[in-house]
Amino acid sequence: MARIGLYFGTFNPIHIGHLAIANHMVEFSDLDEVWLIITPQSPFKTKKTLLENHHRYQMVYEATKEYPKLKPSKVEFELPQPNYTINTLVHLEEKYGKRHQFSLIMGEDNLKGFHKWKNYEVILENHDIYVYPRITDDINEHQFKGQSKIHVVDAPIMEVSSTFIRKQHKAGKNIRALLPDAVWKYMDEMNFYR
Repeated sequence: MARIGLYFGTFNPIHIGHLAIANHMVEFSDLDEVWLIITPQSPFKTKKTLLENHHRYQMVYEATKEYPKLKPSKVEFELPQPNYTINTLVHLEEKYGKRHQFSLIMGEDNLKGFHKWKNYEVILENHDIYVYPRITDDINEHQFKGQSKIHVVDAPIMEVSSTFIRKQHKAGKNIRALLPDAVWKYMDEMNFYR
């Protein structure tokens, strides 16, 4: 049974930080693959800066195509909105449960608010959670300390953000070094975030 880490994000755009974390998780933990789950645009709140689903999927595809253990996933595009992580997990279990075992990948900052997630107890009961560090004031302080299903992975701290990239690109700064080459080319050709 393959161990799959699920890394959720809007990936607007996917950048070298996302790629470094996903690759680190698959190379330095017991995960066999990492699926990058692109969060769909919510029909209830349309953010002007959020690219359409298929464009963000294409950028994740471009970023990961040379990494055989990293896979883009549009599974959430097909689920009713608004969607919760628990629904995605149930859907994936139904579809692949015989062949795959699913875990979540999240930043330390997300873990602090995890107790507010819908059905978080059910998630924790059935799935491992791989946590990567973020620069925070109260590092490692969360209510799940010592919980056997939570694995803090000593991944590199990546302080690159998609918001920063969009903002600086719009301002005419050269942010190319923060993006995988194929993502930069696609973004540039499509004239995104200008």
